[in-house]
Amino acid sequence: MIIQLKKFGATLTSRQLGKEALAAFMPSLPSADKIENVEADFYGVNTFSPSWGDEFLTPLVKKYGRKFIIKRSDNQSVIATLKLLEEVNGYRFNIE
Repeated sequence: MIIQLKKFGATLTSRQLGKEALAAFMPSLPSADKIENVEADFYGVNTFSPSWGDEFLTPLVKKYGRKFIIKRSDNQSVIATLKLLEEVNGYRFNIE
């Protein structure tokens, strides 16, 4: 399953909006025991904040582990935020 993050907007900011986006999307996510990978695609996203990412991505990392994949992006906002989230939370994203 691929999550097109641009469906939540080109500007992904604020903890509250990240939490709301995850709550809206959770019913469509597969259960963690399924073999299918869950991929986050940042194509079309211009701005990505650590607070939005922490509320949306961190629960997915906890639920899916290495099955949660982030598609590689050349967007500097995405790259910097992912690096910060890794440092703060003590984990490494599976980026392909």
